[in-house]
Amino acid sequence: MKSNKLLKLFISLFFILSCISCNRLSKDLHDGTFVGTGRGHNGIIEVEILVENGKITEAKIINDHETSEISSKAKDHILAAFLKDQSTSMLDVVSGASITSNGLLDALDMALAKAQGYETTTVTYHDTSCDIVIIGAGNAGLTAATEAARNGANVIVLEKMDTVGGNSRFSTGGLNAAYTKEQERLGIKDSKTSFFNDTMKGGKYMNDPALVHKLVDESAGIVEWLQQPFIGADLSDVGIFGGSSHKRAHRPKGGGAIGAHLVPLLSKAAVESGAEIRLNNKVIDIIEENGAAVGVTVSYSGGKYNIRSRAVIIASGGFAANPDMVVMYQAALAGFGTTNHKGATGDAFAMVKKFDAELTQMEYIQIHPTVSTSTGIMVTEAVIGNGAILVNKSGKRFVNENETRDIVSAAILKGPGKIAFIVFDQKVRESLKAIEGYAEAGMLIQGATLTELAGKLGINETVLEESLNKYNKFQAEGKDEDFGRNPNSMNHQLSRAPFYAIEVAPAIHHTMGGLKINPNAQVMRKNGNPIPGLYAAGEVTGGIHGAERLGGNAVADVCIFGKIAADSALKSLKK
Repeated sequence: MKSNKLLKLFISLFFILSCISCNRLSKDLHDGTFVGTGRGHNGIIEVEILVENGKITEAKIINDHETSEISSKAKDHILAAFLKDQSTSMLDVVSGASITSNGLLDALDMALAKAQGYETTTVTYHDTSCDIVIIGAGNAGLTAATEAARNGANVIVLEKMDTVGGNSRFSTGGLNAAYTKEQERLGIKDSKTSFFNDTMKGGKYMNDPALVHKLVDESAGIVEWLQQPFIGADLSDVGIFGGSSHKRAHRPKGGGAIGAHLVPLLSKAAVESGAEIRLNNKVIDIIEENGAAVGVTVSYSGGKYNIRSRAVIIASGGFAANPDMVVMYQAALAGFGTTNHKGATGDAFAMVKKFDAELTQMEYIQIHPTVSTSTGIMVTEAVIGNGAILVNKSGKRFVNENETRDIVSAAILKGPGKIAFIVFDQKVRESLKAIEGYAEAGMLIQGATLTELAGKLGINETVLEESLNKYNKFQAEGKDEDFGRNPNSMNHQLSRAPFYAIEVAPAIHHTMGGLKINPNAQVMRKNGNPIPGLYAAGEVTGGIHGAERLGGNAVADVCIFGKIAADSALKSLKK
């Protein structure tokens, strides 16, 4: 069992590492015909892909029971996009056909794995028991698993996808924390009070203050916990994101992507601590006895089985990749794309109804302002935090780029074409490793001069040059007279050729609402009492971020409350 578990983990880590920055599988494909299966609404979907000269040249469905008109359109759309992208990593489910979409995407994933030389043998699972079962293997679940297993608990982590990480894989920003040793080392003056106030203001003061205080108070501690040798995270670089008054976004040296750094480390730490991670195991129900959570029912390719447990931690993520649920809570977001991986479908919310669990602030859904129009990849706010600016199709700056995501998104959507360009120079590029991933994905538009860049963007070169000259003047003076941008995010003069731009537009990014928890990460009933044995952490919860989440607070949230959920569960086991 142990060797099989490690084998699956290493395969998962390879998928993660190969998806760094450009979110595409990069391992060479073997030529030939490969078949994959997934479970749709009415049964098994079977696909066949043809690989020639290392490229996917054909993808078709060879067995299918999905017959509705909307299902047919969904299948056609996904297959066409799959052939174009040569990957499923950034493909969205189609509104109205979520189950069919996910079944087809799972089938394509299996065929891809075979084309890359991975075996897809089926493991048989039976009814079993453990101390703590964790739903979801993103950073919240992996943090909880590491903490619980290191403290002696028998832990099983269940992940419905074929790889660990969830949305955490694609996080390119950082982890917000205040009053840390890293800030002190870099001479950054910050405080817990400032962190609390920034978070509350960013959330339109709709946040649960008790949860925000917990987030802030535990933030420096989680940085040190992640830096411990049993994990070994590098959080030595500290930057600034929109809505923050000080530099507090901790990330790897050189501004590397935080998600691609943390996920493999936490996965390895969880397994080495004794936790078992089961991939392609989807939790379909939480077992209830006398009002308490006492285990889960799991579905996998071989059927169903039950795991009895003394505690259940829900870390299954949000619902930004479920267009039907998004529209149910925010009709205005119909037709928007998403930055989320295809597994972020909000499965847990139906499972907790029997407990009379309280949901909170489900209507608060965040759109991220800077998502590449060519690839669908989110561009981290660290690019702007390191000195880039936003201009519209006329070449003009039009907003304080350091504002919260809702304000920047609204400003872009009001502009011509509802798009914008992130513009920066060679100095900014060299300051942030994450930009190299965007270059590899073909997202950068480059000009040896501003004139050449303006020509490639189709905007007036004189206006673009005036915008940069004006910004450079503000940067030198330390005061943005047009939009009041924070001087801490105006690090460089934009003057060193070559110059670059990325075309961006807003897309659905984060669901702030979810399960109501208390500061101990216990899931709450509508009557205000905690549900025995049930804990939650990460994007599946609500109340921490209020109406709008600040960049850098998600990684802090998932790690901090993942650890708290484990500690609370461990405490209940001792009782």
